Amino acid sequence: MDLMEQSLTPALIVQELDKYIIGQADAKKAVAIALRNRWRRMNAREDLRKEIIPNNIMMIGPTGVGKTEIARRLAQLAQAPFIKVEASKFTEVGYVGRDVESMVRDLVEQAVNMVRAEQKERVMEMARENANEQILDILIPPVRKRGRAIEADEDEIGYPVSANTSDEQLNERTRDKFREKLRRGELETRKVELEITLPSQQVQVMGPFGMDGMEGLQDMISGMVPKKKKKREMTVAEAREYLIEEEAGRLIDMDAVTRDAIERASNSGIIFIDEIDKVAVSGGGGGPDVSRQGVQRDLLPIVEGSVVNTKYGSIKTDHVLFIAAGAFHMSKPSDLIPELQGRFPIRVELSPLTVEDFIKILTQPRNALTRQYEALLDSEGVKLSFEQDAVELMAEMAFTVNQEIENIGARRLHTIISNLLNDILFDVPDLNTQDTFVITRDFVQQKLGSMVQKKDLSQYIL
Repeated sequence: MDLMEQSLTPALIVQELDKYIIGQADAKKAVAIALRNRWRRMNAREDLRKEIIPNNIMMIGPTGVGKTEIARRLAQLAQAPFIKVEASKFTEVGYVGRDVESMVRDLVEQAVNMVRAEQKERVMEMARENANEQILDILIPPVRKRGRAIEADEDEIGYPVSANTSDEQLNERTRDKFREKLRRGELETRKVELEITLPSQQVQVMGPFGMDGMEGLQDMISGMVPKKKKKREMTVAEAREYLIEEEAGRLIDMDAVTRDAIERASNSGIIFIDEIDKVAVSGGGGGPDVSRQGVQRDLLPIVEGSVVNTKYGSIKTDHVLFIAAGAFHMSKPSDLIPELQGRFPIRVELSPLTVEDFIKILTQPRNALTRQYEALLDSEGVKLSFEQDAVELMAEMAFTVNQEIENIGARRLHTIISNLLNDILFDVPDLNTQDTFVITRDFVQQKLGSMVQKKDLSQYIL
């Protein structure tokens, strides 16, 4: 991970983000510098390393322009734990609301899952071998007396059974033969009886403020409940999958996973707080405004740096990177309490999307919508293609609908292209003659033009 981050210069980070996100150069530059600064901090003088805090970022811009996608892709690039939360979820108080510390607990959970998956990948080969040996024990038990091992068919074993062959020799030779058959996949459909462990019954533990903070106690009590086992008949292939998961769980060192996850979450974790504008308070007042201001004050120590207890142990949030985002239509960043504003020193404004941006979004990113639908229909043996002027008309329509109804940014393209291709997607499995569809400007105009011209835009509202 360290070597990967060393090779990721800010210019390369922006270059990678450009593959998936159109425009928003300022925001990409800000997050690229923030990611590079993490590597710089880890390689700085030891006496100053702990003193260097991340420059948290506030993204300001309308919905659907790429705020969340930039943060998510950045985390993928850095192989860092990442979670997204909505600040508005913390506005309710009492037992129905969520504790702001839950975002940190969720981050640690994500880190644990990430490290566990990496460890699982490392032990997978050994887990597969162990699973095959357990299946072999079911098929040919390692007995020392004549029994099931000798009952195997000579044709299946591949050699004649001699009366002079000892029990141990016959058993081992038979197991070797069956072991080879297992590796070649020749016994996949054979039925075996396997004793499986049933999932533990979850014990619900309710505290005075809901479930937040009660997960560790709940897991502990659930772990004390005896696990039930049951014999079940399944194929060798099904038994192998079950046993691989069980063996991988045994081979993974969860103490090491937990230590690595805590370290990774605290030094590399990214928390994306969306809808931060929903907890901003414009002017004085009581009622809901008091709740919103309370949420800001609860967020402050987490963003500043504090110790949060999780079921995996304590984590410091001093070096977690926080990225806040909001449209700020009804409020402005200065409506946040000054202390919280100061914890987001880097501010970037994201631009509203233009028709030209929509055209690029439809065609240029690696996961462009046109490419996604081409791949979907290709799975049915059908070729789909879009003419350039058809793409331009779709972009113009998306821009028009955003202007007329509500600006939801690039998300509008999903609705446009879905309405455009619904009939094709429905009919394709039953078509035997046509194997190519070319989307032209006339086709787009025919399917969608009249609705836009009549301002009948209700179908486009998500």
